[in-house]
Amino acid sequence: MVFSSPVFLFIFMTSVYILHRVIPTITAKNVLLLIFSIAFYTYGEPKAVVLMIISIIMNYFFGLAMKPENKARKPVLITAITANLVMLGIFKYAGFGADLLNSLPFVSVPVPSIALPIGISFYTFQAMSYVIDAYKDPNYIQKNLYKVALYITFFPQLVAGPIVKYYDFADQIDHRKDDPEKTAMGIRRFITGLSKKLLIANTMALAADYVYGLDTSELSLPLAWLGAVSYLFQIYFDFSGYSDMAIGLGAMFGFTFKENFNYPYISQSIQEFWRRWHISVSTWFKEYLYIPLGGNRKGKVRTALNKLFVFFCTGLWHGASLNFIVWGLLNGGFLMLESYKIINTQKWLRPFRHIYAVFVTIIAFVFFRADDLGTACRFIGRMFDPTNGNSTRTSMFMAQLTPMYLIMLGLAIIFSMPVIQSAKQKISSTKAASAADVCSYAVSLVLLAVCIITLSSASYNPFIYFRF
Repeated sequence: MVFSSPVFLFIFMTSVYILHRVIPTITAKNVLLLIFSIAFYTYGEPKAVVLMIISIIMNYFFGLAMKPENKARKPVLITAITANLVMLGIFKYAGFGADLLNSLPFVSVPVPSIALPIGISFYTFQAMSYVIDAYKDPNYIQKNLYKVALYITFFPQLVAGPIVKYYDFADQIDHRKDDPEKTAMGIRRFITGLSKKLLIANTMALAADYVYGLDTSELSLPLAWLGAVSYLFQIYFDFSGYSDMAIGLGAMFGFTFKENFNYPYISQSIQEFWRRWHISVSTWFKEYLYIPLGGNRKGKVRTALNKLFVFFCTGLWHGASLNFIVWGLLNGGFLMLESYKIINTQKWLRPFRHIYAVFVTIIAFVFFRADDLGTACRFIGRMFDPTNGNSTRTSMFMAQLTPMYLIMLGLAIIFSMPVIQSAKQKISSTKAASAADVCSYAVSLVLLAVCIITLSSASYNPFIYFRF
């Protein structure tokens, strides 16, 4: 069940919100949210829900074992992390591993056909966060199974993030602000995310899917760049839109989630990009992997190895494919080059810093989107080959530049920058602040109406990050 579906909007979300408002006690509200969260997952993955429940129960008992008096706390922690990674590995990487082994000479192993459960990467990382946080601070040990279950299954961020660390969630289970102002903010944020997804991301997706669906021999330079730029905006507005909806839904039920995106395409370096892009996963790897590995405290060589390993894991986390690994290592490699001033963007003029960061991001995302490494390399080759054009390919290129596409491309460029945020800051200290606030709600209602109309006629409505 995706957020941008009529079933979710008009049945599921409406029902759970009304019941949440009328139920008086916080305990009953939590039980309600747990029941609906499990129902939400079961609707899309009826078989895989058993795996999620096993993960919840397993990590609940691992958490109980983190009591200070338990001398085996550290071995239990290692066992817990191993068990979670093994579960993730079996369901997400078994086929990929078998394919890699079969690429070796004289090796032939059966390739398991295992369906990837939706959201397993996200809820496994959240489960690990609970156990690790309980190990670091026994005050986070949760004796109530349903509270651990609510943290892991909470439907706004269950299947596509953002990853919410347990220490950010724990106190909100029993103590959270649930008032009309926060609800209104949450609804407006949800509509913003829904608009990003349905209007901008889906329009960009049509062009991106068309170009990436062509054989690379059919690509001209303009077509290749059209596909790459369209995907650049598709993935941003798709995933940041989902994060906006998740943050908005959380607020509607009294929860506060941290931001997951902070205008990454205004970055002037790859280091800055990763401080702004998918913040929840980058901070997860930083806190639970990079720092435990030694971070930057073990000398330059160890620091470099730690960063490369973290970005290797970041790429692999996104998917069981060499493409994702190359994408991760490419980002990690440029980040290292910047760290050691081999690429010293501070000496460059601001426009060149920005062009560099966006250029590297576009090229890296070709590996993220292409079906395999060979296709990605050939696609990038076409992006710099001016000799493959002809009238047919020019017609193919022009056919994608529909009025709708051009309008949404313009909006994508504008809303990739903090234009609205800057306007709010300027207006907030003026007499027009109240009027602007009322206008923003009016605009939200108009956007909601447009989204509903779009939903009624659209058949193409996937979420990219459901793959992970």
